[in-house]
This record gives sequence, C-alpha cells and structure tokens, in this order.
Amino acid sequence: MNSTPVKTSRNAGPQRFLVSIPLLLGLILLVGCRKAEQTAADTDPVGTYTLVSVDGNKVPCTIQHGNQSVKVESGTFTINADGTCASRMVFAPPSGKSVDRQVRATYTREGSKLTMKWEGAGMTMGEAQGDSFTMNNEGNLFAYKR
Repeated sequence: MNSTPVKTSRNAGPQRFLVSIPLLLGLILLVGCRKAEQTAADTDPVGTYTLVSVDGNKVPCTIQHGNQSVKVESGTFTINADGTCASRMVFAPPSGKSVDRQVRATYTREGSKLTMKWEGAGMTMGEAQGDSFTMNNEGNLFAYKR
C-alpha cells in the first residue's frame, strides 16, 4: 500500500487567526462608519436657518419666479420641534418696493428629508443635513445655513 503522508502544520490555526484580524478590523470599521452615517442623517433639524443662496446665487440676488424677475434680499427658515416650520423672505418684485412675507407649514420627517404642507398653499420637500437646509420651491433651490 502506497500512502503519502499528509502534512499538517501546527501553525495553521494561528496563521488563520492572523489573517482574520485585518478582516475583523475592517468589519468593525465598516460598522462604525455606517453608524456615523446614520447619526448624520438623524441630526436634529430644529433651529433657525439663514438663506445663503437661491439656485446657487448668493443672496441678495435676482431670480426668475414664473414670468417675473424678483430680487431676493434675505430670508430665514425656522424648524420647530412640534412639527411646524415657518419661512420668512424679504424680496422686491419688479415694482421695487420690498415685501416681507412669512408663511407657515406643518412638516413630517423621514431621516434628513422633510415634507412641508403650507397653510393655504401646496407642499414642498426639503432636506436638513448638519447645519444646512435646502428646499426646492417651484423650481428654485433655496439653500440655508444654521
């Protein structure tokens, strides 16, 4: 009978363990990163944000709203813990006289996304991430900073 001896290594166990350490560290880091991402998305959006730009143009700026040019002079967006929010904007229509307009809404939140239902008006979507809040309103992208 011709038998070939099988080589066994007494170090196979420790070598396998050493190979597993980087894998385990990688998994721990991956889980840690996912937790950090979830934390960023779960950031509390409550606070007052100042309008910094509209469609990428630094405020004050002139934007198109419908068929008219409107100068946006300033704005704030306040998100309250009770599920309400308010937008205040100072703008100048073509007549040139500044108008201060405040509107209120209720909102629902899913992660960083907010859905706002405006009193006497429609609905808009926004997103709060860290100290930033953005909202698309009738095709114009409003960007705010807390």
